Amino acid sequence: MDEKQAYYTTNANAPPPPNMSGRLVWRKNLWPAALVVLVFFYGFWGFVVGQPAIPHARFIPQQAPVVEQNAKLVPLEAHIMSKCPDARDCLRDLVLPTMMKTYQKVNFTLSYIGTPTENDGIDCKHGPSECMGNIIELCAAHLYPDPKINLGFTMCLTREYQAIPERSLVEDCALEHAIDIKELNDCATQDDGALGLGMLRDSVRRSKDAGVTKSCTVRLDNEIYCIRDGGEWKDCPHGSGVNDLVIAIEKLHRSA
Repeated sequence: MDEKQAYYTTNANAPPPPNMSGRLVWRKNLWPAALVVLVFFYGFWGFVVGQPAIPHARFIPQQAPVVEQNAKLVPLEAHIMSKCPDARDCLRDLVLPTMMKTYQKVNFTLSYIGTPTENDGIDCKHGPSECMGNIIELCAAHLYPDPKINLGFTMCLTREYQAIPERSLVEDCALEHAIDIKELNDCATQDDGALGLGMLRDSVRRSKDAGVTKSCTVRLDNEIYCIRDGGEWKDCPHGSGVNDLVIAIEKLHRSA
C-alpha cells in the first residue's frame, strides 16, 4: 500500500538531518554516540525507576491445558517491520487470535525485516525510529520469553505503529503488560546499544536466511504460510483465516 511504500524516503543528495541517521551502523567510534543521540531524540528514556507495573493483559488464552512432556511444539513465526501497517493487521487479525487458541502447541518467534549493511549495520525501511522500535520489541521478548507478555506488548505498540518509539506509547504498553521499564531501558542501552543492535542484526539475518522480504510474512513449520502485503492477504493456499491456521497447527501437532 502507498503508506507502507512511501512512509519513509531518503534523498541521497540531501545532507542528513541533525542528530539523526537513516542507518544504524556499528562503528568503533561513531555507533555509541549515534545510538545515544537517537535514543535521546525519541525520548524513550527518562522514566522514573521503580514505578509499579500494572498488569492488564490483552493476550488471554482461552484454555490452559497441561502440555504433554514429550509433545513437539510446531514452529510458528511472524516476520514484521515494527512501523508497518501490514504488520499491525497481520498480528491483530491472524497471529494474536491464533496464539490465543494454540499457544501451548507452538514455538512462536517474532522476527524482523531489514537490510544488513557494511560494518554490521542495519537499514530499516521506515527509518531509524523503526530500528529503535524493533530493538524495544526484541528486548521485551528477550526479557519476557512468554508470548502472553511479549506478544501482547508488541501488539499494543503496533496498534499505534506510527508513534513508535515515542516514550508515552512505550510506557503505556509496558505498564499494560507488566513489563519493567527499567529492565527494558537497560536492555536497549546495554554496552552502548551493542546488545540491542546485535539482537536486531541476528533477527534480520534470520529473516533473510528464510528468504523473507515482506512484512508481514507468517511461516508455519519453517514454510511460508501466508503474507499480508499492501493491505491484502497473498500467497495463502490454506486460507488466511484464524480457523485455517489453527487447523493447520493442530494437524502438525498431532502428527509430531
